[in-house]
Amino acid sequence: MTASKFSIYGAHGVALLASTMLSGTAASAQTRPAAAAPAVQPPAAQAPAAPVAPTRTIRSLRVEGAQRIEPDTVLSYTKLRVGIPYTAETLDQAIKDLYASDLLANVEIEGAETSDIIVRVRENPIINRVVLEGNKRLKDDKITKEIKLAPRQIFTRTAVRADVARIVELYRRQGRFAANVEPKMVMLDQNRVDVIFEIQEGPKSKVRQINILGNEVFSDSELRGEMATKESRPWRIFSSNTSYDQDRLAYDQQKLRQFYLTNGYADFRVISAVAELTPDKEDFIITYVVEEGKRYKFGDVAVESAIRDFDNASLTKSLPMKKGDWYNAKLTEDAIDQLSEYAGLFGYAFTDVRPEYQPDRENLTMAITFFLNEANRTYVEKIDITGNTQTQDRVIRREFRVAEGDAFNAFLIKRSQDRINSLGYFQDKFEIERKEGSSPDRIILAANVEEKSTGELTLSAGFSSLERFIIQASIRQRNFRGKGQDLQASVNYSTYQKSIELGFTEPYLFDKNIALGGTLFRRDFNSFNFLGTGRNSLYSQISTGGQVVASVPLTEFWTLSGRYQLSQDNVGLDEATYFTDGVCDPLKAGRYLCDSIGNRLSSIVGANLIFDNLNNRLRPSRGQRLVTGVDFAGLGGDVRYARVRGDFDKYWNLGGFVLSAGIEGGYIHALQKSPGEGIDPVRIVDRFYLGEPQFRGFDIRGVGPRIQRQRYTGSVAGGDQALITARDQVLNDPLGGKAYYLGKLELEPPLGSGIAELGLRPSIFIQAGALFGVTRPLPTVQFEQAKNADGTLRFNKDGSPSLLPFTQLDKVNGLQLYNNQFTDASGQPAFRQTTCAVGYSSTIGGTCVGGEANTISATPTQPFLEQFLGDSARPRLSIGIGVNWNSPFGPLRIDLAKALLSQPGDDKKLITFNVGTQF
Repeated sequence: MTASKFSIYGAHGVALLASTMLSGTAASAQTRPAAAAPAVQPPAAQAPAAPVAPTRTIRSLRVEGAQRIEPDTVLSYTKLRVGIPYTAETLDQAIKDLYASDLLANVEIEGAETSDIIVRVRENPIINRVVLEGNKRLKDDKITKEIKLAPRQIFTRTAVRADVARIVELYRRQGRFAANVEPKMVMLDQNRVDVIFEIQEGPKSKVRQINILGNEVFSDSELRGEMATKESRPWRIFSSNTSYDQDRLAYDQQKLRQFYLTNGYADFRVISAVAELTPDKEDFIITYVVEEGKRYKFGDVAVESAIRDFDNASLTKSLPMKKGDWYNAKLTEDAIDQLSEYAGLFGYAFTDVRPEYQPDRENLTMAITFFLNEANRTYVEKIDITGNTQTQDRVIRREFRVAEGDAFNAFLIKRSQDRINSLGYFQDKFEIERKEGSSPDRIILAANVEEKSTGELTLSAGFSSLERFIIQASIRQRNFRGKGQDLQASVNYSTYQKSIELGFTEPYLFDKNIALGGTLFRRDFNSFNFLGTGRNSLYSQISTGGQVVASVPLTEFWTLSGRYQLSQDNVGLDEATYFTDGVCDPLKAGRYLCDSIGNRLSSIVGANLIFDNLNNRLRPSRGQRLVTGVDFAGLGGDVRYARVRGDFDKYWNLGGFVLSAGIEGGYIHALQKSPGEGIDPVRIVDRFYLGEPQFRGFDIRGVGPRIQRQRYTGSVAGGDQALITARDQVLNDPLGGKAYYLGKLELEPPLGSGIAELGLRPSIFIQAGALFGVTRPLPTVQFEQAKNADGTLRFNKDGSPSLLPFTQLDKVNGLQLYNNQFTDASGQPAFRQTTCAVGYSSTIGGTCVGGEANTISATPTQPFLEQFLGDSARPRLSIGIGVNWNSPFGPLRIDLAKALLSQPGDDKKLITFNVGTQF
């Protein structure tokens, strides 16, 4: 007996043959004419009956070829069972069902004629591993999480084709439309297989050309400038907008509509936008077909309000558009927002503002009526706070300017949102959501916050143009215990200053809107200058003390704060460098520095009046802040002065640009007499200073009054002396001032999301200011030098300065010293110092005995020119660009500033930067 084989193809053939025979018979019967049929037909003339497929019963059933899969599992996917009848269609369906299981690579059924059915199968292999080759732009982990094939899964060709499509789609999302994926299969023993995807990534598909058809009013270049997508050009090598993006294509269509609608073309439409891939699959050519239409002007503009007590005429006058102006869809949106906000101020949270457009295509005007539908006054039913895992609810709730049960007020909701943003505890651009309450006149305010880290532990080293090498260690918790308390401790060490500070602030004392804080500090400050490559310390100021600050709000935006500071200040000079015989030597240090040293106790009480309506205190983009303050030193202690300061900043958001303007100034007035001629009663450490970093374009303390020393030099051959003017050879000692002012104007441009994520904030700025108002110090020394007939200074033959050295004074009483000649015990002439011009006295200021004339006592030294410069209220001006970057190494600030206006003595600087510390 020969066994018959049925495959899916054989079964289809049998079914097709049977159906063909049956349909052919039926067709013959239907097309035969009824009139031609005889009344009685003999049996021989009758049509033969259609063959009927034979039906048999399965006598035995077994599975062959299965290795991993149990035979019963194979049969469970079919309806074949021993003892049931079967036909060719039954076997055909069983083959289809087994293939559909995705477990088998091949299926054959034998024994159809004998009823001993054998299901012969070959299983799909098991995947041993999936290998990706050639992928560089997309890492393995990015691809493997998107595809379905994985080790120990069953291999199917359907799954392979699906994964190939997924990988190609991943590359298309990156703009690589030329990517090609070739799957390969390597058979292993035990019916296992390695699947290899060979990937050819191809270049990133760029936009080669953007064609615009149908535009007449605006040029192609103007319209391309409005689009986010840009044509690929060599100068845009770093731009990501030259890559093709399907989503960006839709966005550009919207940008075109917005551009035309804001310029009055109300009928504008984009007929089609087609992106065609070039034959090499490397670039795209995008073609827009547009219809501009006619330009419209505003017709009659009115407001119709169904809300009682709203004056339609007043609302109409407040609208940003007027009849006769060119139509602008942006003004229409602004008007809707303005009316909604106005209604919100009166407690209508869900006011429906519906504009009704009435175009007049003959006169090309667009009349608009804004309908404010009737609405119920809304009340705050509930304030929901979610997402805060550390911050206590009351810390957030106390920043709300409305409470549950209050009438809804859009202004107070916006103010609450700004105050929560200013805390700095939560995600940027937090917004309070509005949800419908249990009834139409109820609203739920939802504050769904996402907490940021508020603890800061900093261990850093860096380099600053101000302070050279810096080491900083600080710990701060701005939301201590989730109560909004600020706790901080810091240690700073640099060549310029060393300090340690401990501080704590409670923003709501006893749950009242009163802030109380305190700081303990020890600060070691060193003023310095440069001579050549050397850095010379001028004076040191060691301050030890503490400060207590309390503040209380007067209104929503006004705050009054008071403070008290007690500190011990020790101002000193390096004795080894600047002292002679244990006394400060004016020749070495300068008379102005010798007059400043000493220990003093400062007891200072002060107050500030603050106005602040910034939308965000950390990174403001709208609002203003005004700080006016006064300090009085003299409530005990050794220092007496009064000091006033003011600082005003204002921010505007101009379509993504942030423009800021600021002005600050101060004045300090001594409440004690000057200790001597040429000595300012305000100590050098209490004065104002101006320069880097607040006044860019100038070095640290580079603006204002100062003493400059320039040495003389010359040649033996020439015999003439000249001033050394090289910047690094001039001693430049800033003295500070009693008055200053500083103004700035700065613009931050909008950034793309990619640059913003890097933490970059560039800006351009211009600044003007001055520092002035200090008593002119007395000259340190007067030289009487030998001069030529033309006034130039002379040198001696040995190269030493030809001069009568500066005269010496008694260090105690400041009297002129003279040299008195006498004969010593051995009979040799000798000299002794006295304060007598004639004769001699062994005591300072004593009676002079004798009639001999004495010579002035002088000490020879290399001559120098000492000048007092920079004490001028005339403005200094600088302009420049800068960038803030929250780099992986810490905050970085770089400024490139050019000083356009300066005064003699000012110390200018082109580039400044700080990294590794706050600034």
